[in-house]
Amino acid sequence: MKKLINDADAVVTDALLGIEYAHGDLQRVDHEHKVILRKDPKPAGKVGLISGGGSGHEPMHGGFVGLGMLDAACAGAVFTSPTPDQMEFATKAVDGGAGVLHIVKNYTGDVLNFEMAAELAAADGIEVASVIVDDDVAVQDSTWTAGRRGVGTTVLLEKIVGAAAEEGQDLAAVLELAKKINGQGRSMGMALTSCTVPAAGKPTFDLADDEMEVGIGIHGEPGRERKKIAPAKDVAAMLVEPILADLDFTGSPAIVMVNGMGGTPLIELYVVYREVAELLEKSGVKVARNLVGNYITSLEMAGSSVTVLKADDDILRLWDAPVVTPGLRWGA
Repeated sequence: MKKLINDADAVVTDALLGIEYAHGDLQRVDHEHKVILRKDPKPAGKVGLISGGGSGHEPMHGGFVGLGMLDAACAGAVFTSPTPDQMEFATKAVDGGAGVLHIVKNYTGDVLNFEMAAELAAADGIEVASVIVDDDVAVQDSTWTAGRRGVGTTVLLEKIVGAAAEEGQDLAAVLELAKKINGQGRSMGMALTSCTVPAAGKPTFDLADDEMEVGIGIHGEPGRERKKIAPAKDVAAMLVEPILADLDFTGSPAIVMVNGMGGTPLIELYVVYREVAELLEKSGVKVARNLVGNYITSLEMAGSSVTVLKADDDILRLWDAPVVTPGLRWGA
């Protein structure tokens, strides 16, 4: 195992210290609870937004804490859900009297722990609502889930819902929007290599030099099938076609993300994006906005995922609204 770390058991602790040094103008870190928070004071009357999950998916979620996105993110151990105590602390920390929305990827540990945290916070008089993101079309059930996994749509949801909360929409409206975004987003990913969890010290799964896994999850969970490596054009089709088969994206503008899994050079992601854009255009899908880069990763895994979100004028307005976070920044 070759890693730029000090100690396999201290990776998250050390990374949070680095985040504090790097982004202290935007964020503060509660090291006791391993929670990243917005540095600016919480506005009274603003809906608080928190998310979280296992570390190793950076910049998700901590990289999206800031103006126009999340108010806090809970950092679990690598590929391990944060605890209810972390989530309860974050919920109380961001509550400005208008309630708090939990944005939860559909993994069993995350769902159960966020549910418990919501109950604890509610007992203290905080109104909590939750949206569970389950946008992965690859498989219905997987290693750590009941139902579809929550993947790339989470990034788009956090941006759009974050803008709605920033402009003062109430909890009911923010929750309704979050559910709408989840219902209109679809994703699928693939891997060229596995990744190595520092505490494990060995690859999560084995792939031959001439193989790829199509339909993987962000923790390296198995996908639809293992195939021989193919050109980017064919890989793009393997990812886009199941997405388009699952939801009709024609007749509306779309936000499209081509995401790297952590170990794929940006030049290759642009090769994939070109193919994705042409496939969508031929299928009658109008791409209105896009992201290309590493936004929800799996340590050093080489591979890519595609997310397509069916949008409208209001969603595009919220997408274009100012955002200032380490992972996304525009308009301000």
